[in-house]
Amino acid sequence: MHLLSGSLPSFLVALSFAAGLNVYATTLTLGVLARLHWVTLPAGLEPLANTWVMVGGAVLFCCEFFADKIPFVDLVWNLAHTFIRVPIAALLAYRVAGGLSPTAQILAAGLGAVIAGLAHGSKTAVRTLATASPEPLSNIALSASEDVAAVGLTWLATQHPLMAASVASIGLVVAVIFAHWTIRALRRQWTRFRTRVSVGQTIDG
Repeated sequence: MHLLSGSLPSFLVALSFAAGLNVYATTLTLGVLARLHWVTLPAGLEPLANTWVMVGGAVLFCCEFFADKIPFVDLVWNLAHTFIRVPIAALLAYRVAGGLSPTAQILAAGLGAVIAGLAHGSKTAVRTLATASPEPLSNIALSASEDVAAVGLTWLATQHPLMAASVASIGLVVAVIFAHWTIRALRRQWTRFRTRVSVGQTIDG
């Protein structure tokens, strides 16, 4: 399948959202699809099908696959990847828009960064809440679902860009709402913690 110029905006939206969830799964999926000749990537993304790029992506994906499922380790991993997922998503968007004007490329990069940032931010917020729970199953379930979503959405973006963009748009709305709810829940927990500490200090005094 060739990605037509008219489908590039939809492809960009879906790709950026997937990269915000798992950038290694996203780039590796694109590379595999290109190597199997199931899709012809935009010229700017052709390096993703390079053998060494794919090997590096596979190794990093394996690292994330395990690190992202261990409580507290996943939290540190996701916080550190704020400086990886968002910039790479911006770069991917910039390369996707390679056939457009320099201004359009910069706007595409900005849009990609915002979309990936929202996806990544909501993921991290939810993980912070899940990590606070004593059992590890919620972390494993969340991580596995994110891996599947990243791979599935990337594949869908290459086959049905408009549908993938619609799914990503719904995901963005849900992510923003859920992130807002998660932040409020964390604030309530922090308030309870501070109250308990204050009461304990008062009793000790």
